[in-house]
Amino acid sequence: MSTDALAKRNVLVLVAAQAILGAQMPMIFTIAGLAGSTLAPNACWATLPISMTVIGSMLTATPISAFMQRHGRRAGFVVGALGGALGAAIGAYGLATGSFLLFCIGALFTGVYMSAQGFYRFAAADTASDAFRPKAISWVMAGGLLSAVVGPQLVKATSDLMAVTFLGSYLAVIGLNLAGMFLFLGLDIPKPRPPVAGAPIGRTRGELLRTPTIAVAMICATVSYALMNLVMTSSPLAVVGCGFETGNAADVVTAHVLAMYAPSFITGHIIARFGVERVIALGLTILAAAGAVAMAGVELENFLIALVLLGIGWNFGFIGATTMLTSAQRPEERGRLQGLNDLIVFGGVTMASFSSGGLMNCSGGSVQAGWQMVNLAMLPFLILAGGALIWLWLKPAETRA
Repeated sequence: MSTDALAKRNVLVLVAAQAILGAQMPMIFTIAGLAGSTLAPNACWATLPISMTVIGSMLTATPISAFMQRHGRRAGFVVGALGGALGAAIGAYGLATGSFLLFCIGALFTGVYMSAQGFYRFAAADTASDAFRPKAISWVMAGGLLSAVVGPQLVKATSDLMAVTFLGSYLAVIGLNLAGMFLFLGLDIPKPRPPVAGAPIGRTRGELLRTPTIAVAMICATVSYALMNLVMTSSPLAVVGCGFETGNAADVVTAHVLAMYAPSFITGHIIARFGVERVIALGLTILAAAGAVAMAGVELENFLIALVLLGIGWNFGFIGATTMLTSAQRPEERGRLQGLNDLIVFGGVTMASFSSGGLMNCSGGSVQAGWQMVNLAMLPFLILAGGALIWLWLKPAETRA
């Protein structure tokens, strides 16, 4: 089997996993803040469960990367699915007993799945040629299209299915994880060979961070993902707080997640045609436009358009940064660099999700004022990422890597 034939087979498995297992993430991000607002002792802590999920992802990124480096991608992805099932089970029990603490602990374990899912894109690149790599990453990300529809629709179908609101949704998440993990039986990615004496060990973490291309890729990935999370986390609270229904919030999240993944069918081609730096720059520009639309009003159309732009901006910025990162790594550095990257990315996302609830609920006298502050907070980080990208553009090509 040729290299790209094997890569395409693996991409099909990962697309299915992204579509089925990945449906739990739009579910969690739709309902966790709303459920948290009913359990939390203070409204400022409503989005803490989402923050705990991101913290769980951040804390497990490096261990899961090391685990995959030793035992292979398949084993790591199964561990992620089991973590997601356990997190949903604990969260369901927290909902049933009215325990905000247990609900947050369950959210922390959900982060194990979120971390493992983040490595789908890297797994797509493992067996791909240089020419196919951007397309492989994009196609796997495109698998999120189905999850964007399935997840929120499952919320609508299950949120009021049981006496305790959202309990049915968490039980559905358990089922997704337990059924979806069998998909990885079809994954065929060779385990990394154990190091032998005299073999290259690659650059240290410090040397990797001082490599201009890697540093800028990490900055742009972190900013793209963190700002998307900052706004998305608060959006269901803002939609409901402005007088709309939970179903409207689910529809906004559906539109957002569709926009996150729909461009993936062409993102790889766009990167190959125009270059990764231009695509990242376009992503950052679209993120800025999302903030501007959100600040222009609080009609349902504003929420929909802003969250669609937010998804498209994330797609270009994050896939572009991932492609830039994988192009700068050596095989022996894969586990080290990818774990370090996701530790930094989800560290930024953690801070964003923590900030989101505080900005939304505790930075003004109204829902509208809080929503304005959430979107205004995007500006300095967009300037940081844009400045880093310009700095890389100005450096001679031979000094970038």
